[in-house]
Amino acid sequence: MDFDFPPDDDPRRLAVRAWLADHPEPTARQLHDAGYVVPHWPAPWGIDADPMHQLVIDEELRTAGVRRPANAIGIGWAAPTILLAGTDEQKARYLDPIFTGEEFWCQMFSEPDAGSDLANLGTRAVRDGDEYVVNGSKIWTSYGHRAKFGILIARTDPDQPKHMGISYFICPTDLPGLTMTPIVDATTTHAFNQVFFDDVRIPAENLVGEEGDGWRLARVTLANERVSLSSAGSLWGDGPSADDLLELVRRSGGADDPVVRQRLAGLFCEAEVLRLNRLRTLSARLAGRTPGAEASIQKAMADEHGQHVMELAKELAGTAGMLDGSGPPGEVGESGRRGLDDEPEGDRQFPDVAPVWHYGFLFSPALTLGGGTFAVQRNIIAERVLGLPRDHDADRGRTWAEARAG
Repeated sequence: MDFDFPPDDDPRRLAVRAWLADHPEPTARQLHDAGYVVPHWPAPWGIDADPMHQLVIDEELRTAGVRRPANAIGIGWAAPTILLAGTDEQKARYLDPIFTGEEFWCQMFSEPDAGSDLANLGTRAVRDGDEYVVNGSKIWTSYGHRAKFGILIARTDPDQPKHMGISYFICPTDLPGLTMTPIVDATTTHAFNQVFFDDVRIPAENLVGEEGDGWRLARVTLANERVSLSSAGSLWGDGPSADDLLELVRRSGGADDPVVRQRLAGLFCEAEVLRLNRLRTLSARLAGRTPGAEASIQKAMADEHGQHVMELAKELAGTAGMLDGSGPPGEVGESGRRGLDDEPEGDRQFPDVAPVWHYGFLFSPALTLGGGTFAVQRNIIAERVLGLPRDHDADRGRTWAEARAG
């Protein structure tokens, strides 16, 4: 794509600025009615914005300090899947409240006994008339305790191979028999939950797509998730970026140690590669192509980059980095540091914690596990990008070129 952004007097910019002049503090409903929550979507939800138009809108809203509704799983993951495979009734019922932020969503995919192999899930959904009876457990459900709905995958046909016989449901979180147990992680934050299903009855009309098509739809969801998790912020697209850390170093007088300078330069290079690749991926996504293996490439790079940012920030903090509330030199604010509590709650993925740097120190090991582990991402890249055989044992005695040729 063309990486040159439109000039300041571009008509698309002027149109957004004119709208903002009429709506200086727009509500979520006004943003949605204008098509600015998901501008790349077709009407009536968006304005069919092409990739560059989308980036212009994003830039103008950010400059004006206008924030879209905070509903990352609903807007970024559930809505595209409902648009792809949902019924007209499901689109009419669920999409608008997702985009206005009126109904918050969570994800119910991972399971305690499935490890990193999502297709090994054991939660069962058995058809009983006009309902499915669900039994099992899900884990790492982010902000499920705040959500009204969850996107759930469950096994509807145990006799099929593990990647088949899985179905995709819209699951209200207030159904009888559904309970949640909070999981407080090392950061002392209650973001995660374990969800238990004990004869939970989900209406059959909440099935998304065809029965047994859940694995394909889950892959669509996960591809969108990996794009979303690979934004500029170092904590799965949220929190501080490499640019933020570099600015703090500049503000504190720079770095004299040549090794530290080299590592800072490395962070800058990583961030720039990710920025350019993110624009390329975004271009494909907004042009209507479903994110594929390139999303795994982006996530694999972004996760390790986020850990590099936080590792160096902790080292720059020195021995104080071991203390609660610590951060690298050069932070601003009355306490000498900038925390997540300084930002409006609606703009934060992790609204319960502060300050952001100390939180990031503790949270960063999870980056290469959530949303698909680093090993899973590398398997996807190896098979779908490099064309390597899926199982080396199955190709024992054959050369790589022979295996690739089939």
